[in-house]
Amino acid sequence: MRDAEEFDALYAACAGRVVGHVYALTGNRAEAEDAVAEAFMRAWQRWRTVRETDSPEAWVRRVASRIAVSSWRKALNRVRAHRRAAVDQGVPGLSEDHVALLQALRRLSANERRAVVLHHLNDLSVAEVAAEMRAPVGTVKTYLARGRRAMAGLLTDAHQEETSHG
Repeated sequence: MRDAEEFDALYAACAGRVVGHVYALTGNRAEAEDAVAEAFMRAWQRWRTVRETDSPEAWVRRVASRIAVSSWRKALNRVRAHRRAAVDQGVPGLSEDHVALLQALRRLSANERRAVVLHHLNDLSVAEVAAEMRAPVGTVKTYLARGRRAMAGLLTDAHQEETSHG
């Protein structure tokens, strides 16, 4: 019974944050939810090991991110194989700022995007981001600096285009 209660508490505490993290990485809410559900299923299957890790939430977030990236790569390969253009799905109810942020995140390298999402959207410290990414703190600081610089340029460009057309 203790296992189920601990697992339920983890799920209640962090499922929303993990979905938000994966959504920020992928830009697709449904894929994010699916990846997180799969990650929690795997966590439950390995619960005795997962609960002993330094951060079960980080374990779930890492697995969900890998699932989402794997799913994305498979989809991209299918699209290329069939030589069809990918259709961008809009999410109803998103503000223009939110859409601009997601588009800017997509233009970052995978490591920059992951560092920015973990640090700024999940409120992890630089040291926690480094631990989760299994990278030196200095490397994470570089990813964050480059990511912020690139996003500032992208978001400024998007804002200028918007105001010149409006």
